[in-house]
Amino acid sequence: MGNPSVNRRIFSAVVIVGVLSFAARFVGAGRDLLVATRFGTGDQAEAFLAAYTLPLFAVQVIAGSFTAAVVPTFIEVRERQGREAAQRLLSSAVALGFGLLLVTALVMGAMSSQLMLLLGSRFSAEKQALTQRLFLELLPLVLIGGTGLMWSVLLNAGEKFALSALAPAVTPLVPLALLLAFGARFGVELVVVGTLVGALGEAALVGAGLVAQGWRPWPRWHGYSPSVRQIVGQYLPMVAGASIMASNPIVDQAMAAVLGPGNVSSLNYGNKVVGLVVQLGAMSLSTAVLPHFARMVAVGEWAQLRATFRTYTRLTLAVTVPLTLALIALSHPIVRLVFQRGAFVAADTEVVARVQALSLLQVPFYVAATLVVRLLSSLKANHVLMWGAVVNVAVNVSLDYLLMRRMGVAGIALSTAAVYAVSYTFLRINLGLRLSKHAQNAEQTTDD
Repeated sequence: MGNPSVNRRIFSAVVIVGVLSFAARFVGAGRDLLVATRFGTGDQAEAFLAAYTLPLFAVQVIAGSFTAAVVPTFIEVRERQGREAAQRLLSSAVALGFGLLLVTALVMGAMSSQLMLLLGSRFSAEKQALTQRLFLELLPLVLIGGTGLMWSVLLNAGEKFALSALAPAVTPLVPLALLLAFGARFGVELVVVGTLVGALGEAALVGAGLVAQGWRPWPRWHGYSPSVRQIVGQYLPMVAGASIMASNPIVDQAMAAVLGPGNVSSLNYGNKVVGLVVQLGAMSLSTAVLPHFARMVAVGEWAQLRATFRTYTRLTLAVTVPLTLALIALSHPIVRLVFQRGAFVAADTEVVARVQALSLLQVPFYVAATLVVRLLSSLKANHVLMWGAVVNVAVNVSLDYLLMRRMGVAGIALSTAAVYAVSYTFLRINLGLRLSKHAQNAEQTTDD
């Protein structure tokens, strides 16, 4: 087993992030519950879900890739060159990320008509127009949410996990409060306004946390240094891979739209509980282990690194496999309890429960793959993640097409589970090869 003190610190971080993230996700679930109650699986709900997909996609890809590309280099610079060098790198990295977010938002806005055709190919003209309007209103989320996520990542790099885990509660809290106060009186636009205001509050909270830690989180370019060059070298394949991988939900949603009205909403509602489980598990693990993995790689503690990885892989599977089986068995009552009220009727529960049960099969693979991804990033092997994403998309498109013809929208959920099984296998094999190579190099250095 790995160093007990390292394992204890990781475990403590997992617990902290898990508990606080659950609180944040609980607020998000409350928002989703109210949206389902007020709007059911009707046009307003489907238009909002379709419009929200692409801004969220951009945030996850561009700012989410920031974690894997920046944190290992940031920690290496902080450990070897000191805090001021790390500050310069932080400012330059935020400037790069912010610039990319801005360009992405502008391009998405210019292509809004074409993007809406992709997301809602079977929507009526009126529904497509509503989707496009909501999409344009949500575009500021790319800048606001992306900046907040980048700042949150940097806060985690200093092993300050509590604030960054709890801050995401602010984004759904505002639309939740507005829905409770005004109901459906102002339509789904109320959810849009609340989402933007909440994202702004979340970013401000995390930014204040960085300032309190003595960091200056504002974007400022300090030149194309070797450290920045290393980040760009890791960031580009990570963004490419994340773009390809994050396109899977968009493909799934487009496929669901082809099946007819109600299927986009059913797929989204069926993934809510699954998303909560995998995000809590994956977020807690990835947030906790990345700084430790990156530090061990930076100082060459290969034996401890391998032992820590094995320990948490076994623990992950020991927890997620029985949890998955239990949730599948309880899928129908969970959906009935969470969603069945107001415009969400018993027939909706039957469809969504089946989607949820099949989607849950991804949980062990998804969470275990998170450990592999973070270790590959610490090893600065993000190009492997890019090629893994290419494989995943090919598998997803093929299985979506085949399974939805036989099983309807539930087939799309089963396809997603298969994709994560393939992803874990591919990445785990590549990680094993790289760890063996590093171990051999370490032995040769010792012999010399």
